[in-house]
Amino acid sequence: MTHYNIIVDKENFNIGPKDIVSSDIIATGTLQYHALQDNQSYIVNILNADFASKTMTVEVNGNSYEMTLADEYDQMVEKMGLLTAKTHKINSIKAPMPGLIIDIMATIGQKVEAGNPLIVLSAMKMENIITSTGEGIVKNIEVKVNDAVDKGQIIIEME
Repeated sequence: MTHYNIIVDKENFNIGPKDIVSSDIIATGTLQYHALQDNQSYIVNILNADFASKTMTVEVNGNSYEMTLADEYDQMVEKMGLLTAKTHKINSIKAPMPGLIIDIMATIGQKVEAGNPLIVLSAMKMENIITSTGEGIVKNIEVKVNDAVDKGQIIIEME
């Protein structure tokens, strides 16, 4: 039988075959259960369940909790680091086309992540918002409002 790792509001619980066999849980409705554990009675309602992500919100005796379930395969994948999102550090932001800088939203020292808006560039009668393609900290802003830039010109240096 499978061992499960259940995270309830950031607290880990490991459940094994003996725990599952010894559990005293009965369904009392479609998404409602009655559970007994260590001579304590619990009324459990499943408020929301996303089986694809193995997450759910449950209400136990009137208190709401966020749960995540990980079976042995999920635990192995996490242990191997296959779920770790790789971050993409960037060194600079370059103008994607020639144009005129009409707004600068970034500030020196600002920590940015992928998708954060940095500069508004006017080109071909359109305003283009230049966003970060990765993460980093703004080291230097190489342009000012109303500066003309060429394609490929560095407009922001990152560290």
